[in-house]
Amino acid sequence: MNYSKVTFKNSEGIELSGYLELPLNQEPHSFVLFAHCFTCNKNYFAVKNIARALSKNGYGVLRFDFAGLGESEGDFSDTNFSGNVEDLLAAAKFLEKEHKAPALLIGHSLGGAAVIFAASELPSVEAVATIGAPSSPKHVEHLLKSGISEIQEKGVAEVNVGGRNFTIKEQFLTDLNTKDLSTLVKNLDKAFLVLHSPQDNVVGIKNAEELYIAARHPKSFVSLDGADHLLTQTKDSNYAGEVIAAWASRYLDIPEPEKLATKHEVVANLGKEGFTTQLRAGKHYFLADEPEEMGGDDFGPSPYDFISASLAACTSMTIQMYVKRKKWPLKNVETHVNHNKSHAEDCENCERNTAKIDIFERVIVLEGNLDEKQKQKILEIADKCPVHRTLHNKVNITTKLKSE
Repeated sequence: MNYSKVTFKNSEGIELSGYLELPLNQEPHSFVLFAHCFTCNKNYFAVKNIARALSKNGYGVLRFDFAGLGESEGDFSDTNFSGNVEDLLAAAKFLEKEHKAPALLIGHSLGGAAVIFAASELPSVEAVATIGAPSSPKHVEHLLKSGISEIQEKGVAEVNVGGRNFTIKEQFLTDLNTKDLSTLVKNLDKAFLVLHSPQDNVVGIKNAEELYIAARHPKSFVSLDGADHLLTQTKDSNYAGEVIAAWASRYLDIPEPEKLATKHEVVANLGKEGFTTQLRAGKHYFLADEPEEMGGDDFGPSPYDFISASLAACTSMTIQMYVKRKKWPLKNVETHVNHNKSHAEDCENCERNTAKIDIFERVIVLEGNLDEKQKQKILEIADKCPVHRTLHNKVNITTKLKSE
């Protein structure tokens, strides 16, 4: 993945740490600022999955740690909700200075409330998306119930949130109780998306209803049915990222992507973690991955799946081109391809030339009023598909390292 570590200072001079994730081999068409959940950090896997989904779709994404959390400087006990909003404004300023002002803000849980406040002060923002966000910052008080009385009495208390102990001061409670989110949402002149799970037992679904009712059009709601508050299932965070990317494209000024400037027709980019690989072919973007049993995340087809898909697609295209010239009554052609050699065994023996032969089983389904002679001719034409010929021919692959 194409990401780099960045640092910048907030209004108090505290250094904040973040990661800037960029799309493969292209300038981002838009920049996104992500606010993580209360007591989470930029490296929480749900945050990374959502950022990855957005970057795959051409967005540049800045995810960072609020002051006192993760790798950012500062003491969490000295922070408050207003400070989180100020950190977001500092991050937006950093993006504007170094790249481009953010057009989309995304916030998870209390971070969702924070991005609404920040968006009201950022004219560059055209769209806002919240995930499991409270309809009022005061809602977070129930997470601190074990220490609220002590905070009110002594001005400070240690509370347990999500299995971690944090020192909370009275200023944090005061800040939550004095922030009016509903008025901001009503006056927010931005496209607004609410994502929430009906099964969220940390921030109830009622909060999503209140946010949606308060917001102005254009507004949308997406149910994350079956997900928990922290999106601990990979499929949920990945889905959320893909939905946000597609939804925001309707409201942001996204130019038509240019074709690759490089001479290479296809580019595959893989970072130091996992097997999820960003692919670009011309102006098209997609992912390759390994299945979970091979240690991957199953975010995309495997390399062998792509070979099978190429053969299947080329076969159907070749048949259609031939039948159109003949003007035969073919309504639909469907090609199924199965590669039956063990992928794991092949990888373990990839440096040996004694690997078993690859077998591609191809089944063609023809729909239309075709006679037996026509069907047999189509079967013959299938073997003339260019990808079929390539797989049958001796193939030379040249490899070299790119010069610096």
